[in-house]
This record gives sequence, structure tokens and C-alpha cells, in this order.
Amino acid sequence: MGVATDLDQVIGELRSADKLLLTTHENPDGDALGSLLATHEILTQLGKDALMFMAADEFPLPHEYRYMNFNGVLNTPPDDVDERTIVFLDCGNIDRMPVDFLQQDNLHILNIDHHHDNTRFGTVNLVVADASCTAEIVFNIAKLLEVEISMETADALYVALVTDTGRFMYENTTPAAHRMAAELIELGVDVHDVYRRLYEDMPFSRLQLLSRALDRVQRLDGGSLTVTNLTRQDYEETGSLETDSEGIVDHIRAVEGTAVAALVRDLLSDDRVGVRKVSLRATDGRVDVSRIARSHGGGGHRQAAGFSTELPLDELVEQLREGVEEQL
Repeated sequence: MGVATDLDQVIGELRSADKLLLTTHENPDGDALGSLLATHEILTQLGKDALMFMAADEFPLPHEYRYMNFNGVLNTPPDDVDERTIVFLDCGNIDRMPVDFLQQDNLHILNIDHHHDNTRFGTVNLVVADASCTAEIVFNIAKLLEVEISMETADALYVALVTDTGRFMYENTTPAAHRMAAELIELGVDVHDVYRRLYEDMPFSRLQLLSRALDRVQRLDGGSLTVTNLTRQDYEETGSLETDSEGIVDHIRAVEGTAVAALVRDLLSDDRVGVRKVSLRATDGRVDVSRIARSHGGGGHRQAAGFSTELPLDELVEQLREGVEEQL
């Protein structure tokens, strides 16, 4: 089924469905949150009974996203979940939403995403791999549904666009992405205010955590892999939250000569000792970090991907070195 046909089918289903449940992946980023909130606003304008779901342990959200209005989001399944069309947004693999009730076989799922390695787990799959972000797909859906885009919707879409393009620096920054930004700004999005909320006004604890990560930076194999790590003790001693590590890997990525940057951090949200979260960033097209992530059970984009692992740190770093070397 071609993308145009998939798009037509998704539009038809969104028009005809009366009751929907919207969700995204665990540890949601700006694109996940922005797409979720914008889609909810769009469907609400159409008079739909649309609910949002995120697990309770996703809250509090990362500091930069807490101003977004997720009042009313569900943390438990609605009683009528079997009657609702389930809409997954920005989720490349259903295992990235590890909630039992959303993995039932009898659910009718619309899978709307832009990850090139999406597993097509939906009943209907609208996967547009050349879209800059899932929010770009949502933006086009809103136009086709002839919905007036509110300021809250425009702000959510812009947050998604800015974060997933790395402030318009990643290779997924297309002419369409800039056209979308222009249209959202024309609708009234305050660019400076969004930037300040996302990238400034940070808690001091986040700066302390960044300092510890920078102290441990290693440049390996001539700098092709630049890696650092954070421990549970770092979080405890700085009073940081797990979400305060957001953006640290981008500082590592900026080091001259780096092909791949990696942040390895203890996963505080997992009760098992020794479980680590690995965030990978590529600086150019030489290395597809999603390939490395998939080999460890994760996934993502060519330039931004991640996975969780129980490998000891030394062994993990060696495997990352091998994964980078294979592609260079």
C-alpha cells in the first residue's frame, strides 16, 4: 500500500471514528509530546471523544516540556478501550510502549510515524520516512481534515519540529520543515519563548549533571567515537532527575572529529541494578546509529537512536567501538 493510500485511509478513519485513544512511546521526547498534544487538539476540534494515555512513571515530564498542557491525560486504560481506535504517534515499535493493554491482539491501531525502521505494527500504518518529524505528518493531517490550528496546537507542533530537527541542524531538516516552521510562525508561535522554554531556564542540578558528564568524556579511535557516562550516584549527589540528562549527548556530539557520540547512563526507572540507557548521535551520514541501536534491541533514526542494556560499561563501550568501526 503506497503512502498516499495510507494517508487517505488514516484521514478516513479519523473522520469516521467517534472514540479514540492517543498514545506515544515511553520516555517521550519533544516530537512524541508535541504530536500527541496536537493530535488531541485536532480531534477535539472535530468533536471526537479523544483521550490521551501515558504511563504514570513518565511524570514529571522533562523540565523543558512541563509547561505543555497534559491535564486529563490517562495513566490507566479506559473501561471502553476495546471500543476505541488506538492512535500511536512517533512510535517505531510497539515494544517502545511496554504497557500490556496496548499490546492486545484485538486492538484497531493507526500507526503514524516517521522512523525509517518502523515495524508497521498497526492495523493501518502511515509511515513517512522522509518527514522531518511525526508532527510534520500531523500538520498535514490537520490541513486535510480542514481543522483550524489553534495556538496551543501550533505551539505543540513547533516544539516537536524544533526538537526533532536539532534546532534545524540535523539532516532531516528539509525545505518542507522550514515551510512548516514559517506557517506556524505566521499563526503566531513565539519563537523566542519556545526556545527559552526548551533550551534555557535550566535547573542548576542539570548543569551539575552536565559537568560530571563532561569530566568523563573519552575520545576513542582517533575521536570517531566520543563517549561519556553517568551513574546513579551522579544523580543522587546532584539532586538530578533522570530527565535532566536530556541534551547532554548533543554536547558530546559537538566535539571536533566525532563521528558518533554516546551517553551511557544508569537507568534509574528500572529496578534492576546495572541496566543502562545508551543515547547515540551521529554527526554526519557516515554512520547510521539506528543500525547499532537495533543490534541491541533498540532503534531510532540514522543520526539519533538509543537502546537499553545490561552489559558492563567496558564491554558496552567495546561493542560501540566495533559498531562504529564497521561502518567507517
